[in-house]
Amino acid sequence: MMNDFGSRLALYGPALLDGALTTLWLCTVGMLLGFVLGVLLHLLAHGRSRGGVAFTRVYVSFFRGTPVLAQLLLLFYLPSALGLDVPPMVAGAAALALNTAAYQSQILSSGFAAIPKGQMEAASVFALGRFNTLVHIQLPQVLRLTSPALISELIDVIKVSAVVSVISITDLMRVSQQLVSQTYRPLEVYLVMAVFYLALTSLLSLLGSLLERRWRERT
Repeated sequence: MMNDFGSRLALYGPALLDGALTTLWLCTVGMLLGFVLGVLLHLLAHGRSRGGVAFTRVYVSFFRGTPVLAQLLLLFYLPSALGLDVPPMVAGAAALALNTAAYQSQILSSGFAAIPKGQMEAASVFALGRFNTLVHIQLPQVLRLTSPALISELIDVIKVSAVVSVISITDLMRVSQQLVSQTYRPLEVYLVMAVFYLALTSLLSLLGSLLERRWRERT
């Protein structure tokens, strides 16, 4: 029986690995775009424009208060209703990016708040400019301060990314569903799929611990 399972696992493996790589790529793109959007949301939330502050509050409330699946379907079908053809991968990455941006903006805000005010005053004295101050002084420290929370958010993005299978993206979940329809062994396939998800999240947790330890050694 174990030999039979091993032979079937050898058949599942390549397809599931391909699906896992698609999941990882999609989540990485979504996380990076979400980081950029998260920074912009933070700047708007702490800017002088009342409209920007109001927009940020509505944005964060919407994407934190509605299901990711609903957001994904809106981003996939709304362009079609407007006559635009959006590839599923683009819709999937956009949905993950827009969703995680709402969470990352809150994470990043805590990092920005932890930067000593004296550094910002010094940057102002030396006339570094807002953009240079953001890129060269604030963001490096924010990344160091919030890296554990950002890694945790990436893990959450990977887990929630399973919803993209509903728009026919061949991620890890979609590949597993296809294998089940071919083999009629749902328990077996989904168990292996769960192991793949666990491997992805465990590797990211390990990476986060290593980065945190390395930054601590530098300080």
